[in-house]
Amino acid sequence: MIQSIPDSILTTPLAQLLAQGDASGDNIGIFAMIGLGVAFFVFIIVVWFLAARVQRCPPNRVLVVWGSAGKTGRRCYNGGIKVVFPVIQQHGYMSMEPLVIDIPLEGALSLNNIRVNVPSNFTVRIAPDPVLMAAAAENLLGKPPQGIRELAQDIILGQLRLVIATLSIEEINKDREKFESLIRENVTNEINKVGLELINVNIRDITDESGYIRAIGQRAAAEAINQAKVEVAQADRDGATGEAVANRERTVSVAKETAAATEGQKEAERKQRVAVAEFEAQAITGEAESKRDQDIAVAERAAETAAASKRAEQTQRVQVAEAEARSVEGENTSRAQIAEYNAKLAEVRAESLRRSDVAAAQASEAILKAEREQEIARLGKEELAPQEIEKQRIEIAAEAEAEKLRREARGEADATLARYKAEAEGVREVLEAKAEGYRQLMEAAADNPQVAPTLLLIEQLPELVAQQVKAISNLKIDKITVWDNGRGSTVEGKPGAGGATSDFLSGLIGSLPPVHELAKQAGIELPGALGHVAEPKHDPVDERHRPDTPKG
Repeated sequence: MIQSIPDSILTTPLAQLLAQGDASGDNIGIFAMIGLGVAFFVFIIVVWFLAARVQRCPPNRVLVVWGSAGKTGRRCYNGGIKVVFPVIQQHGYMSMEPLVIDIPLEGALSLNNIRVNVPSNFTVRIAPDPVLMAAAAENLLGKPPQGIRELAQDIILGQLRLVIATLSIEEINKDREKFESLIRENVTNEINKVGLELINVNIRDITDESGYIRAIGQRAAAEAINQAKVEVAQADRDGATGEAVANRERTVSVAKETAAATEGQKEAERKQRVAVAEFEAQAITGEAESKRDQDIAVAERAAETAAASKRAEQTQRVQVAEAEARSVEGENTSRAQIAEYNAKLAEVRAESLRRSDVAAAQASEAILKAEREQEIARLGKEELAPQEIEKQRIEIAAEAEAEKLRREARGEADATLARYKAEAEGVREVLEAKAEGYRQLMEAAADNPQVAPTLLLIEQLPELVAQQVKAISNLKIDKITVWDNGRGSTVEGKPGAGGATSDFLSGLIGSLPPVHELAKQAGIELPGALGHVAEPKHDPVDERHRPDTPKG
């Protein structure tokens, strides 16, 4: 191993010593002991340093650590152990022991402008509350007890004067509890601001310079004395009244007791005399009874002797009869027990028989039920099953027929619907064609708008004539007027051989006047190509000589 160590290390004194130790072997223990001593010394130094940094706070003091401690840079502890790190933290202590502060308040002005003296003692201390300890750390850390006492005295004097100024002297003197409560409330609020709390308030006295309180006291004392006198007089009166009542009750009680004693004495004397008489009568009666008892006893002894003899005989006969009766009773009891046992046996047998009958009936019932179910199954298989199959077959056939009818009806309905749709389509196309024709007609007759309605009327003229003929077909016509052109027709080369009717039917063209008349009746004007009907000329002479035309 030594050969692997660099040469620079081997040249150090320690290496030389090690080398020498190796050489000597005895120096190794010495160096080990020295090393252990140095390590122990270092350990002791570290422990002492840490122990010096640990602060043990007693319960009657407040440890304040500032520096890198919390957000506010300070922390307060009451009791416990805390480690204060060097360089970055420092610490201090504040005492929490109570401080008694003497308040020699004199000449404080009350509400009714009367100066009063209120000497008192207040006991305060640093509060253990964390907030109040923080306030005390800000205001009282490092202050001596006398400085804290003077600060608290100033605060208490100010608040005490303030409280006295809000009360009248009567309230201060009479309602001490309210006065002390107000003092506690005001003083506590103020001294809490510097981290102190109020422990006790001791108001020693309340006086005033004008003697008002003394006068109030004297008046109260006089009232108390008068009240005491009244109470003494009332007590004397109650005592005298009680004494008289007690005397009366004593006299009545004594009289009652005396009467009762006399009555008791007389009653005792009466009882004594009655008892003596009773004793004498009892003595005489006793003597007579003794004589009679003696005679009776003699007779009784004789009777008893005879009776004893008879009783002995009777007893003998009774015992014999009882023995016989017990024998008979035993025999009867045995017979009764035998009969009872026989009855129980019969009951058991009857019960067993009944159970066997019930079991047999139940078995028969089960057999009948099984046979019934078997019969029902057989009927279901042989009779009901075919009927059920026939029923289902009929239902299926009926359902198929109904479905067939429904489908045929649906087909007929579809065919009807298709036919109506086709007819509607045809009508629609006809109407569209007519509309197109009308449109073209209107375009063609754009120069003469009256032509279009006339042509449309001519188109509908056969229908109108047919409707007119239909309208008059059922009418009774008395006369038919036929217009003729006055020329006879030629039949087989002979002029005028045809009648007027045949000429009318064959020469429709020649019947234009009626057409014009009809158009006139319809309120339309025929085209000029159809000609015009000339208006007849009226000759007054001819009218006068014209025979009257018969009117039909």
